[in-house]
Amino acid sequence: MDLKQLEYFVRVAELGSFTRASIALDVAQPALSRQIRLLEVELHQSLLTRNGRGALPTEAGNLLLKHGRGILHQVEVAREELGAVRGALAGRVSIGLPPSLSRLITVPLTRAFRQHLPQAHLTLTEGFSVLMYEGLRVGNLDMAVLYNAEHSPEVEMITLHTEELVFISRRTDAKPDAASTSTRDAVRNRQPISLSEVADLPLILPSRPNAFRILIEGEMIAIGRKPQVSLEVDGLNAILSLVKEGLGHAVLPSYTLSNFDDPAPFTLRSIHSPRIMSQLMLVRSARRPSTETQKIAIEVVQSVLAEAMEPYSK
Repeated sequence: MDLKQLEYFVRVAELGSFTRASIALDVAQPALSRQIRLLEVELHQSLLTRNGRGALPTEAGNLLLKHGRGILHQVEVAREELGAVRGALAGRVSIGLPPSLSRLITVPLTRAFRQHLPQAHLTLTEGFSVLMYEGLRVGNLDMAVLYNAEHSPEVEMITLHTEELVFISRRTDAKPDAASTSTRDAVRNRQPISLSEVADLPLILPSRPNAFRILIEGEMIAIGRKPQVSLEVDGLNAILSLVKEGLGHAVLPSYTLSNFDDPAPFTLRSIHSPRIMSQLMLVRSARRPSTETQKIAIEVVQSVLAEAMEPYSK
């Protein structure tokens, strides 16, 4: 299989158009079509459905697209390792981030990456754990920040931060005080609530297999209770917007309120008996060795996350 043909196919499949792909690749469209046709002949598969609106991957094409991205990414990694022999910290590093952290650390992480690895290329992908694990498996991602990752011989993990989940509700005070604008102070200054009491209240939770949902249910089962789920919503910003409207309560890390410019409409209460502790972990595939660039990138992620979490640590 020719890597250039594979690159051409991936770009056409991603852009959904031979015309757009030819512009992006700076390759004449007839030459692009010819190379992809040669790839189809070699694989004895039709990879793209061509129509008046563009080109869409067939079932076989979707399968090749998934593997092709990983193959091309690993080629970049190989080039980087060869470059490292010359002493250059370059190449591409792809990092997966959960939606709850994206706004909090994307900018400082990008700045730190440019400072410490100016010749390398950073790719950030936002997504849920299931997609992150798949990206690590096929090689699309070099590393991912995940909640409560399961130990497995397939992955290597570093614990980045341990965070207490808190009970989040709509504020009912007519005039919020100034301290309420700090999520850290809000947690400290509010009356704690027991997990059993939380189980009696309507909750807005993500659907399974979300890491927070599994953690909350597991802790409630341990005390003989189960959550009263009023709504299932897959999106932390959407959950908090619904809480703000008084349509239910949430159980999340306090730093998720960083997605709101003004946290004043919310009240945060610590949970006890038991506390619900969540771990943020940096996960990478154990099947592939880390390049020197990736090792520096891991240190950068650890440093940036530690600084970002400091205001929320007790």
